[in-house]
Amino acid sequence: MEPKDEILWEIARKRVGFKKHLLSYIIINCFLWTVWFASGREYDQQDFFPWPLWVMLSWGIGLTFNFFNAYVFNTRNAIEDEYNKIKNQQ
Repeated sequence: MEPKDEILWEIARKRVGFKKHLLSYIIINCFLWTVWFASGREYDQQDFFPWPLWVMLSWGIGLTFNFFNAYVFNTRNAIEDEYNKIKNQQ
């Protein structure tokens, strides 16, 4: 068995964590919307938004940060790239 590349291992761990977080988000929010519809609460003019929407929005913000951490910002690679950039300028 070949040795694991630690950087790739960390990236894979973050991406799998994001996928699990996304699956939880979808399942739980579907459940909350089902409860809201089944409870007979329709859109009421006194309520600005249905309550499951608040959960979706607030949790969605955290999910967005998790996505950027897993797929966009790669701090280890970014630090190495910046180091190489500075080194090549000298």
